[in-house]
Amino acid sequence: MRAAGFRMPSPLPGFGLSFGVMLALLSVVVLLPLAALLGRGAGIGLGELWAMIDSRRVWAALSLSFRAALVASLFNLVFGLILAWVLVRYRFWGRRLVDAAIDLPFALPTAVAGIALTALYAPNGVFGQALGGLGIKVAYTEIGIWLALIFIGLPFVVRTVQPVIEEIDRDCEEASATLGASRFYTLRRVVLPVLAPALMTGFALALARSVGEYGSVIFIAGNLPGRTEIAPLLIVIRLEEFNYDAAAAIGIAMLAISFAMLLGINGIQVWNRRRIGHG
Repeated sequence: MRAAGFRMPSPLPGFGLSFGVMLALLSVVVLLPLAALLGRGAGIGLGELWAMIDSRRVWAALSLSFRAALVASLFNLVFGLILAWVLVRYRFWGRRLVDAAIDLPFALPTAVAGIALTALYAPNGVFGQALGGLGIKVAYTEIGIWLALIFIGLPFVVRTVQPVIEEIDRDCEEASATLGASRFYTLRRVVLPVLAPALMTGFALALARSVGEYGSVIFIAGNLPGRTEIAPLLIVIRLEEFNYDAAAAIGIAMLAISFAMLLGINGIQVWNRRRIGHG
């Protein structure tokens, strides 16, 4: 039964205090910094703001950041699901070690990850030399950026999907097989609808993390303007030049694009929930 107002009955007391603390932390950590950034943009003026953004170098950096983040997140969406499924459904030697290794990107400083990836995939690195013999160059190209973003984004998908896979009732899969459904049909109509919300959440988290990634990318990217220069690096360059207005302009552009992408993902999640509900 619903309590007065918008509160639901809860065994934990202190709603007023906890709600106030939540709003205070949200304001300090999220709302105030965003308000300061937007306030800076308002002070610059819309015309001047657009003039700072509308350059070939800025658009190339923004395009690269969001394109690479999208490619890496889509890769993690597929292979993160496969990895989570294997870890939950199969028992094999070294499973606990693999499961623990997934969390390494959370604990490892991103700069260390970037240095390690560069050492491995540089033209004189172990993997770089082998791939170079096949005519594939990874370091100092967009492929290297994809690799770095896949590394830092994979745990978000795996750790989001893994608990949901553990809760899936295998009886549903067995019933589907008993009724003559193929494995692909069972995956598409029985398993994936249950996993879809978690998959979209993991995808959104990986995408958001990848768009703003800096430390692991700058070492392997090469940072060539117009080719492998990411937007966060361009912001840092503008700050080092003491051009704070230009840095704020690029930040506002990234904020607007990120908000639009996350809004679209949230819309897909709402549509999927309604579709499943009607189904």
